[in-house]
Amino acid sequence: MRKQLSRIAGLVSGGVAWLRGRPRESVKPPALPSPRSGSAGPSVRLIVQPDDGVEPVLEGIARARRRLDVSIFRLDDKHVTKAVQAAVARGVTVRALVAHRNSEGAKELRALEAWLLAAGATVCRTHDDLLRYHYKMMVVDRRILYVFGFNFTRQDIERSRSFGLVFRNRHLVREATRLFEADCARKPFTPRSQSLVVSPHNARERLSALLRGARRRLLVYGADVDDPAMIRLLAERARAGVDVKIVGRVAGKGTGLRVRPLARRRLHVRAIVQDSRCVFIGSQGLREVELDRRREVGVIVKDAKVVRAVAALFAEDWADRRR
Repeated sequence: MRKQLSRIAGLVSGGVAWLRGRPRESVKPPALPSPRSGSAGPSVRLIVQPDDGVEPVLEGIARARRRLDVSIFRLDDKHVTKAVQAAVARGVTVRALVAHRNSEGAKELRALEAWLLAAGATVCRTHDDLLRYHYKMMVVDRRILYVFGFNFTRQDIERSRSFGLVFRNRHLVREATRLFEADCARKPFTPRSQSLVVSPHNARERLSALLRGARRRLLVYGADVDDPAMIRLLAERARAGVDVKIVGRVAGKGTGLRVRPLARRRLHVRAIVQDSRCVFIGSQGLREVELDRRREVGVIVKDAKVVRAVAALFAEDWADRRR
């Protein structure tokens, strides 16, 4: 805890010094890279950690010309902090929605808010009506949406299995922007999209339907699957002949489900592949607290290339028994 606070304090002082000595400048954003194997061109792209590293996050920040809206639960990656500073320096309006609390409490997050304010960002703090506001999301110029399963931390990006998605879908971008505005203003939010999964509003309904609709296979990444209703659904589908596999952990005994831990890496992703039709990726999994008592965000994607890519990675992780 002290080490983390010291690191953020260093970022505060370093950020102020950097901004004082740096003129505002026009920076041309990098061209979008060619889609990685398993991505889906300009409409949706898949980010895979730890393979892709921090570059997709930096790319998104660098592309911002007018506005950057970002929700933050944890941040300690210096590449990300420098990218935020550079965005402010070139005249981008940066709005950061910072969680009211995380598992370490509030001191670390208040220090992060101080750093963001010193860097020139506008800071909003989430409401305390829910247990946590845990989602990780970024909207660039109200044109591009990034939904992350990982935090902006070195542990999540460099040493964990996780995923992210990048969208240019106008409907999704508008819906995510509406959510961001509502949470910044601490106003109620009602989802209008079937694809954007928002806890605690429609997550239980949408993910239950996803499980119930499987006919051939369900591939689940879940560090702590503990919701009784979701476990019953998984067991029902398995008894119906659906190939159900879970990388992670399932609470309780006697479920009859096939479960394996992730080898060699930390698991920090919530994802579900249903048949060959769709995949869910987000910050909420099949845990009661994430479905009903926290703000979490994910997306259900029906792009065949993304589904195949996640399924292929799941197969590798399932087969890997090394430690």
